[in-house]
Order: sequence, then C-alpha cells, then structure tokens
Amino acid sequence: MTSTTPMLERIQAILPELAAHAAESEHERQVPAKTIALLKSTGLHRAFQPKAYGGLEMSLPEFGDCIAALAGADAGATWAFSLLCTHSHQLAMFSRQLQDELWGENPDATASSSIAPFGRTEEVEGGVLFSGEMGWSSGCDHAEWAIVGFNRMNPAGEKTYCFAVVPRRDYTIRDDWYAIGMRGSGSKTLLLDKVFVPEHRIQAAKDMMEGKSAGFGLYPDSKIFYTPYRPYFASGFSSISLGIAERMLEAFKEKTRNRVRAYTGASVGTATPALMRLAESTHQVAAARALLEKTWEDHRAHGEARRYPSVETLTAWRTNQAYVVKMCVESVKRLFEAAGAGAWFETNEMQRLFRDSHMTAAHAYTDYDVCAQILGRQLMGMEPDPTMI
Repeated sequence: MTSTTPMLERIQAILPELAAHAAESEHERQVPAKTIALLKSTGLHRAFQPKAYGGLEMSLPEFGDCIAALAGADAGATWAFSLLCTHSHQLAMFSRQLQDELWGENPDATASSSIAPFGRTEEVEGGVLFSGEMGWSSGCDHAEWAIVGFNRMNPAGEKTYCFAVVPRRDYTIRDDWYAIGMRGSGSKTLLLDKVFVPEHRIQAAKDMMEGKSAGFGLYPDSKIFYTPYRPYFASGFSSISLGIAERMLEAFKEKTRNRVRAYTGASVGTATPALMRLAESTHQVAAARALLEKTWEDHRAHGEARRYPSVETLTAWRTNQAYVVKMCVESVKRLFEAAGAGAWFETNEMQRLFRDSHMTAAHAYTDYDVCAQILGRQLMGMEPDPTMI
C-alpha cells in the first residue's frame, strides 16, 4: 500500500492545478511551460540525479507512487515529465565530463530522448558526426539536452547499440506530434545534421546494462546507481498506466452514479452490470498495483544491496511492468464501455483516460505480445530471441 512521503505530499498538493491544465496540454500538443514549472516546483525532476549535483537519488517505489499520482491528473504531461526525470539515471552512467557539462552550471537541466538506433553516424577523430530524424522525443520542448540512439561498429567489427548525448543548440524540433493518445506529451521529432558528438558523450547500451559504462562506480555510496539503466528508464510507463486506471475508477463513480437512461429514466450507474464492472476493475487495478509495488521493491532491494540482477530477474522486471499495463488497460476499457455515449465528448475526462490508457500499451517496452514471448522463452530455458529485446 502506498505510504505518504514528503515528496508525495508535495505532488498531491499540485494535483488540482495540474488537472486544470490537462485540456490545455491536449490543445497545445505539448506540456505547457506553466505545467513544467508547476511540476519542477516539487523537485521531482531531480529524483534520479546524483546527489553530487543536488539530486535526490530517490528510491524507485517512491518515484513510482509520485508518477502514478500525477498521471491521474494529466497523463500526457506526466509521460513527458517522467521521462525527463528517469533520463537522469541513465545520464549518471555517462562520463564525469558529460555530467559536469549537464549539471555543472544548471543543476535543473533535463534531457529528452529518442533512443531507437535510427541515427546515422560517420566516424571522425574524437567522436562521430550524427545525423537523423529522431522521433517520439517526449517533452523535448522543455529539455536542455537529448539522448539519441545509433549503431556503430566496435573494435571487433561487431555492431553495437549506443547512445549519444547532444545539447539543445545542436538540433531542431519538428512539430509533428498529432496523436489521439498522450496528446500533451509533445513527443516530437528531433532533426540533427552532421552534429559532432565527442566520445565522452557516447556510451554503449550493453555497458550500461552490465556495469561497464564510464560512469559506473562514480557514486559508491549511492543506493540507485549500482543497477542497469533500462528498468529505471522505463519505470514511468507502467506507473502512468496504473495512475490512469486508478483515476478511471474514481471518474466512473463520480460521473455515472446519477446516470439514467435517456429514454426510460432507468438508473444505469447503480444497476447491477455497472456495479459488477466497477468491482472487477477495482480488483484488477488493485492486483496491478500489488504486482508493480513488488517489482519496485525488488529494484530497490537490489540497488541497496549492490546486487546486480540476474537475467531471470531482469526478465521478470520487464514483463511484470508490461503485464501491469495490460491489466490497467483492460480495467479502463471495461469501465469506459459502460460509461455511455456522453463519455465520448471531449469535455468528458473519461475519454481522455481511455485514449491515454491505450497509449501506455503502445510503447515497445510495454508491448505484452513481445514480453510474453520473452518470459515464455526464459521459463522454458531457451536462449533469448535478439529480435525481442
């Protein structure tokens, strides 16, 4: 069960104002500047930033609770903001030189990302020239840096998945985010043309999963950095799906309690079918939270014990999150189907929750068809399928 922390109390205090801005987020197709300022006023953007730069080094359970709470008020804005938060964990695994550039002069700096390896690079002395149209960069309008993905050949002649970090001055943003879900996330496209990226701003993804990156060991007293980057990077997706589902339970009760059939006047909101749907979704959301909290706690325990997760544990962490999303989407869909035609009006909160809920299942990390195959292969002792990772 969620326990109240000082950060969660600060988050709860801004929820009414955040919810009041949600329609504006959707209309603008990005997080409004005033919403970013509101979110940053809590200090949550420093959740996974190293303490050496004024960060909080927050535990994953505490962070997840905060993101779930925010998502119920404005999931699109929370999607963007959560990634601005979680990227700091990834950045803390880069070189000290990069981290000094990031946070030395601006401790509040954040990064958006487009990490699929679609970038095109040319090897040059001291680094690479990076070009590409890098899409789905949530929250990019409010980030000072960006993390972008590409493949390069290592000394052994093997293709290696890598990340490059570039400052805002080195790319432009194409305003092309026209989507029916997570409209407020502003997940636009970054345009880069032969941008020089020095080696100290480049890391191999595999090294960041195995404790071999340039930043590994920089913070020996930390409880969150002795860990792979990917579970932290993706932690917001399932948290947001959970927060949407929890808010949908409340919205359904609020908006259907006094609902009657237009032609007969019969009560709908308190009729047996509605009660049964509400009950099942309530159980499903509670089960989703219980599984997610158990997974968050396992992350925390591994980090504090400085115990790197096994392949089996990493598989469980990823697929647990995806199954949570699956359950949350099902719970929202069940209620929306019973909410009546009025729920489809743009002024009705439930249609936004329905759209945003389904978007949480559309990310590559939360695709349960993929995750079920990953887990199934692991349970049967089969080698991982590289096309599924």
